[in-house]
Amino acid sequence: MILACLPGLAVLALVLCADRAERAATARALPSAGPRHTVAHLAPRPPVVPRSVWLADLAGRTQPPPRLDDRVVAVFVHHTDSPNAYDCADAPRVIRHLYAGQTGARGWDDIGYNFLVDRCGTIYEGRAGGIDRAVTGAHTQGFNHRTAGVAALGTFTAGTHVPQPMLDAIAALAAWKLGPAGIDPRATVRLTSSSSRSRYDAGVTVSLPALAGHDDGFETTCPGAALTARLPQIRRTAARLQGRTDATSVPASTGTLTP
Repeated sequence: MILACLPGLAVLALVLCADRAERAATARALPSAGPRHTVAHLAPRPPVVPRSVWLADLAGRTQPPPRLDDRVVAVFVHHTDSPNAYDCADAPRVIRHLYAGQTGARGWDDIGYNFLVDRCGTIYEGRAGGIDRAVTGAHTQGFNHRTAGVAALGTFTAGTHVPQPMLDAIAALAAWKLGPAGIDPRATVRLTSSSSRSRYDAGVTVSLPALAGHDDGFETTCPGAALTARLPQIRRTAARLQGRTDATSVPASTGTLTP
């Protein structure tokens, strides 16, 4: 409800206006606790294939309730370390195989990635809980809260070609997921590690790219040297999809964000 200063209500209007002015001045004086929602920088949601497509006959498997965060402030990029020579029509089978490995040998309750992208640029829903929600994944030890994990289907070590449709899809996904929190994909965010198995001891707060590689938060070669080299391009594309055209206005940090 917006309170206006109306003629004919002189005393009440003066009180309301003074109160609003005082609260506005106080708000300006307080440091920001985190990124502000910027509607102008929302990106459209790209097409996402639902998980039922790759789950097939396992769609009725008992699934524990998802763990949810309040927002997504960073996206971690992975590769699945699986063969690159697959037909895009076989991507659901590849994802199902990854799911079986993570829920079988590893004993996880679901696939760890929030999304997976094939070499043709098709985006698949990964972890259950809702495409539009901030679902807590199991993709980056220590930094799963308030982040989304997107995995590129394949192995992208040094010298490997990374298909352009895959790069474009990752950028579109990152732009969309970071938009509601007002996060510039080219910026950094301060995240607090929740596990000493990450690169950082539990409780340590660090500055990480808002669009990061898995190896930014964990001791690993993932997402591979070839895909890592393309992250700056992905960040620029994602920023452009959010309507951010001034490459000189990237904030150094968007505030401290803890799990």
